[in-house]
Amino acid sequence: MRPVAAAVLAAGGGSRFETGPDAAHKLLAPFRGRSVVWWAARHALDARFATTWVVTGAVDLDGELPDGITVLVNAQWSAGQATSLGCAVQAARAAQLSAIVVGLGDQPLVGPDAWQAVSDAEGAIAVATYDGRRRNPVKLAARVWDLLPHSGDEGARTLMRTRPDLVEEVPCSGDPVDIDTREDLQKWS
Repeated sequence: MRPVAAAVLAAGGGSRFETGPDAAHKLLAPFRGRSVVWWAARHALDARFATTWVVTGAVDLDGELPDGITVLVNAQWSAGQATSLGCAVQAARAAQLSAIVVGLGDQPLVGPDAWQAVSDAEGAIAVATYDGRRRNPVKLAARVWDLLPHSGDEGARTLMRTRPDLVEEVPCSGDPVDIDTREDLQKWS
């Protein structure tokens, strides 16, 4: 079997974080001694994939990522999350991988166990569930890459809705909370 990569999507503008002229982007906000994105990337890295990518765009994350991460720059990030997913798929095709496992840079409490459990699942699409709710990470086998949207703010969700026969749910531990607002940051810090 060909190797699998992790892809942490971290290219968005973070507009709900109420940034001001001196405020940091939500991914750069301090969270438990590091930045929000550092934790998301670290957990993906700790799951020991063949490679771990962070897809960037709106903000430069240099210096905010753990050693061992490869940065993929999505110049089209403003066209929606699907473009970041497409950036990771393009890199995976070039590397001849069998699948990618995709998570979000604003979910710092999704641990390595969730990443690995989803990676180990057999389905063409495997999605983490927490107390029965679908969240990230999501594994996408190479055979579904051509079915993914190319623009918009939904990555694999559209495909999961239209092709439920391809989806396997994987119960996971951890907490899939998104840090979207300053209130989220205060609540979960």
